[in-house]
Amino acid sequence: MTLRRILAVPLIAWALGFIWFTVALPQPAPQSRTDAIVVPTGSGGRIQRGLEMLQAGAAEQMLVTGVDASVQPGEFVEQFAVPQRVMDCCVTLGFSALDTRGNARETAEWLDERNYHSLRLVTADWHMRRAAAELEDQLPDNVTVLRDAVRSEPSLATLFMEYHKLIAVRTLQILG
Repeated sequence: MTLRRILAVPLIAWALGFIWFTVALPQPAPQSRTDAIVVPTGSGGRIQRGLEMLQAGAAEQMLVTGVDASVQPGEFVEQFAVPQRVMDCCVTLGFSALDTRGNARETAEWLDERNYHSLRLVTADWHMRRAAAELEDQLPDNVTVLRDAVRSEPSLATLFMEYHKLIAVRTLQILG
């Protein structure tokens, strides 16, 4: 085999993978019941979708992971029009995560404290695969994750970066 062919195979695999990644973005999940809803902070629509599912009775509790340390619960209530009774009973703001891997760790600890075995992961469609992969690394095998993607219109740059982050996560999982 020539050097050109040896180099062409991984390049073609990369290109086909990127096309699949951009064309087949994860979709919203139908309403079904889980123990909890987990929403990593980030692009628009995530928290609203999580609150919508919580108020529709799709889960008992919701964790918003990766909240900036400067955010006060009252600000959260006001910004997202959360009824105070819902905030008091059912919403936890998680402040320890700084990135997607941190979101997964914070989620695993939160679920373990509550002895939950199923969750609805609500995040952007372009972020879902990596968020779920990071979560799989942290959760025990007996926890079920329902992927509920929020539709978005990501830029090509966002998709390009996220695809490479996903490749890095999967590579580390294989090697680790």
